[in-house]
Amino acid sequence: MTDQLLSVPAGVSACSEATTAKEAAFRIDYPLAAARNTRVVALDAEAARVVREASGLEWGQARFYSATDPGHTLTSMTGADVPLAEALEESNTVVLVSTSGENADAVEAIGAACRVRGIMTAGLAMTPGALASEALVRLRPHARILLVPAEPDDLVELLRATRA
Repeated sequence: MTDQLLSVPAGVSACSEATTAKEAAFRIDYPLAAARNTRVVALDAEAARVVREASGLEWGQARFYSATDPGHTLTSMTGADVPLAEALEESNTVVLVSTSGENADAVEAIGAACRVRGIMTAGLAMTPGALASEALVRLRPHARILLVPAEPDDLVELLRATRA
């Protein structure tokens, strides 16, 4: 049986089947959704450095901020203060980035605001080599998706994967 499977060439006939009406019924015939309205929030100085580097790349609708306690105001990478509620308007994804677990009140405020609005949250605990950390403890209750231990490149890859 194995010999029979190996001797059947894929060739032109396999490609031509992909163009039949039967196969076309399984194709997605509408364009991909637009870029996500992602908000990336750094929760400490080292995380802010990583977020600032990522913000310099070309993104669709992504916006980049840093937060300090109590988290009701975010600071954009240009230094402008933005109320949390305003930053979350029209957002459908928030990525929280932490290296140290600082600003627990800000994590709580942002997490609660996202939960109420139905915004998907992801957390990056950038603690290379450490599976347990204060950053993980702070992010876990507020992140539906959690990368531990995350590397700086993981932020860019996550943003690309989510079409930010």
